[in-house]
Amino acid sequence: MRSVGEQVGRLVELGIVSEDTTVPAGEGLVVVHPDLVPAARLAGHVRLGERAGFVVVDMADLDEFTTIDGVDVPEQALYVVADPQRGDEMANWSPDEALPAIREAGRSPMTVSEGISWLLQEPDRLERNHCFMTVGSRRPGDRRTPAIWVSNGTGRDGRERRGAPKVGWCWAGNRHTWLGFASVAERH
Repeated sequence: MRSVGEQVGRLVELGIVSEDTTVPAGEGLVVVHPDLVPAARLAGHVRLGERAGFVVVDMADLDEFTTIDGVDVPEQALYVVADPQRGDEMANWSPDEALPAIREAGRSPMTVSEGISWLLQEPDRLERNHCFMTVGSRRPGDRRTPAIWVSNGTGRDGRERRGAPKVGWCWAGNRHTWLGFASVAERH
């Protein structure tokens, strides 16, 4: 992973932050706080090759998803998370099964903004059949959990989006063989 300063430089290059943005302290992945740039808008900056990221049409309320209990996100515009992991070992688990396992391992579930921020810096972390859920974000009273995967370009996605990074959702009780559960060691 690039240095924190280089990651902030990438965010400046993408037009997400200005050149005078304060560089966060610490080592790890730089995250754009959703109060600075909402997740739905941030998703459009992610690229896989020439394909731009997008949010599925039936998740127009993505920006209403907030952190779940026990996930404390720093208030800074940019913050750092340590040791992001995709959670491939939990593929074919449901979010309801994975969340307690993440916590028992002493880790914290990744939020959707953290997942998108990760892909801004390291888009190759998203591979067909090796994608991830971000169960650190939920909308109160909603059983959907945000997930990020590679679009097949079918249905409402449209052929032109085949191979594009897709922010969608899965039910909290459903399993998918191709979705892990992203987590971080700590936030600072």
